[in-house]
Amino acid sequence: MALGEQFSDVLTAARTGASWALERLYREYHPAVLSFLRARAPAEAEDLASEVFIAVAEGLGRFDGDEDGFRSWLFTITYRQVGQLRRRMGRRRTEPVPVEEVAERVPPGDAERDAMAAITTQDALALIATLPPAQGEVLLLRVVADLSVDDVARIVNKRPTAVRALQHRAIVGLARRTAREDSVKPEKSESSP
Repeated sequence: MALGEQFSDVLTAARTGASWALERLYREYHPAVLSFLRARAPAEAEDLASEVFIAVAEGLGRFDGDEDGFRSWLFTITYRQVGQLRRRMGRRRTEPVPVEEVAERVPPGDAERDAMAAITTQDALALIATLPPAQGEVLLLRVVADLSVDDVARIVNKRPTAVRALQHRAIVGLARRTAREDSVKPEKSESSP
């Protein structure tokens, strides 16, 4: 996901209103924005994505930076759209977790690798949607938007150490959940012909 050397030319053309350039930015970044929004606000994801790209088109004249800066700016707008939606709809209810589950220890190994290897993209987005909002947003901004810890920290208004902690908790939570789901799945019996 990168325009690379073409970014500057595309951005300059988009600022003048060139439809091909606006379309290029949309095609390049829409999938990641939509993935983030589907995980944070599934029912409103398409509408929010439209609002994000309208805000981007309106604000291009004020943006100054390179492609990494643009991606960070874009996801700042996306993150704020989710926040505005939440304020309009009220706080999301959370489900309490039984004490027994909290006390479980993380299985040995690389939690991130194990969790990500065990699930498809759609499964991953569905699982991320079950995380507490702060953890899910950080994980989506780090993985889907491919932003640095510092960029995510600026977007969510937290310190980089807090972002790393939230990302770690999210990954560990996903690893536990997938391990728990794998342990309750019935084994498939192989039948011989």
